[in-house]
Amino acid sequence: MGMFDNMKDKAGDVVDDHGDKVSEGLDKAGEFANEKTGGEHGDKITQGTDMAKDRLDSLDGQDDDIN
Repeated sequence: MGMFDNMKDKAGDVVDDHGDKVSEGLDKAGEFANEKTGGEHGDKITQGTDMAKDRLDSLDGQDDDIN
């Protein structure tokens, strides 16, 4: 197993165990970025946040960990 496979597995375990916290952190990061840009890129920030949540949630092959 390569280094990146190992990191992917660990990230998947974190999302499985703490999906609500991961989601909350991504939301806070998106809000922070939106504030720093003066709301100018809010739609793109929201799109990126949603994409990150989808990708992290699907690490284990199931979409069930992040809201």
